Amino acid sequence: MSDANTPHETLLEFPCEFPLKIMGTHHDEFAQTILAVVQEHAPDTQEHHVSTRLSSKGNYIGATIIVTATSQEQLDNIYRSLTSHPMVKVVY
Repeated sequence: MSDANTPHETLLEFPCEFPLKIMGTHHDEFAQTILAVVQEHAPDTQEHHVSTRLSSKGNYIGATIIVTATSQEQLDNIYRSLTSHPMVKVVY
C-alpha cells in the first residue's frame, strides 16, 4: 500500500532522454503548440527535439519529442498538460 507522500517507484534513472509520442488532429501549429506545452515543464527542449509525421490520409499528425527528464514528477506533469490540451488525442 502506498500513500500520497511515498515516491513512485520507477525503472528510469534521472536525468535521462525520454521520448514522448503525441498524436492529434492535423493542425499547422500542432508541433509548435505541443513544444510550448512541454517547455513549460522542460524548458531546455528545443525545436530540433521534435519530429512529426502525417497520417496516411493527412487527418492526424504524430509527433515525437525527446525530453531530458529530470524526475518522474516532471514527466507526470508533462503528461497531464499534454493529455488535457484540446489539440492532443493520445500521449504515449
